[in-house]
Amino acid sequence: FGSRRPPSTRQPHPRPLSRPSRLVRAMGIDIEAGGRVKSKARVTKSANPYIRLLCKLYKFLARRTDSKFNKVIFKRLNMTRKSKPPLSLQKLAKLMAGKDGKIAVVVGPVTDDKRLYEVPKLSVCALRFTETARASIVKAGGECLTFDKLALRSPLGKGTVLLRGPVKARAAERHFGKAPGVPHSKTAPHVRAKGRKFEKARGKRSSRGYKV
Repeated sequence: FGSRRPPSTRQPHPRPLSRPSRLVRAMGIDIEAGGRVKSKARVTKSANPYIRLLCKLYKFLARRTDSKFNKVIFKRLNMTRKSKPPLSLQKLAKLMAGKDGKIAVVVGPVTDDKRLYEVPKLSVCALRFTETARASIVKAGGECLTFDKLALRSPLGKGTVLLRGPVKARAAERHFGKAPGVPHSKTAPHVRAKGRKFEKARGKRSSRGYKV
């Protein structure tokens, strides 16, 4: 009746740490209008070892020199095939008129043009030359350079003319833009055939209501 329990040896349970206030948990990132600017440069997906080696070479030159030319070449080497359009020999000769002694640089293929009867003497550096284009340039006393030879001859891009083919000349570009049929739209519609029965009625001729 008068016996007492021995004192407990158990330690008291520690109190949990105080949780952060609701104000702290609700905080976010202060982003200005327009969102964050993503500056991740595109890297080529090409499996061609020569393209990859050129990318390494011009990445080094772009980093170690102050030349903007090397930065542009490095960026264009990493572009998609769509963004490296071919340049014809006729257009090349026209753009290089009056630029004697300079090297034309094209990050893309150079193709032949049968409409050009007299090919001038040209020094051209490109990713690729068609057989007939190379034969025409060499026959006229010119030279066809690769980008590794260009890096040795002109590491800073001095004495060069940077050219580019027509990026928007693809057939698919005709269908991009404002919707076909909208006023002042020059976009070509996707139709099965170009005949009398295919999207030639109302809106396409003045005799059929109106013409856009």
